[in-house]
Amino acid sequence: MKSTMSYKDYHGSVELSEEDGVFHGKVVGIKSLLSFEGDSVVSLTEDFHNAVNEYLEFCADSGFEPEKPNSRNQKYITANHQ
Repeated sequence: MKSTMSYKDYHGSVELSEEDGVFHGKVVGIKSLLSFEGDSVVSLTEDFHNAVNEYLEFCADSGFEPEKPNSRNQKYITANHQ
């Protein structure tokens, strides 16, 4: 199973909670905490996209520059999840 996702240059790591039957994820490579979850691949993907979009909208509305993913962290995470 692929355990990373990408959307708009943001990357998420994914884990499965067998006990709950839910996928949990978080956006990696940035200091802000963006998490997402779903009980299917479709709902997980939708929640991941929503988390990124809401973060970008919040930054725009607040006048903050969104964090750019740290490419060094992403290379480490991608290498360890393949």
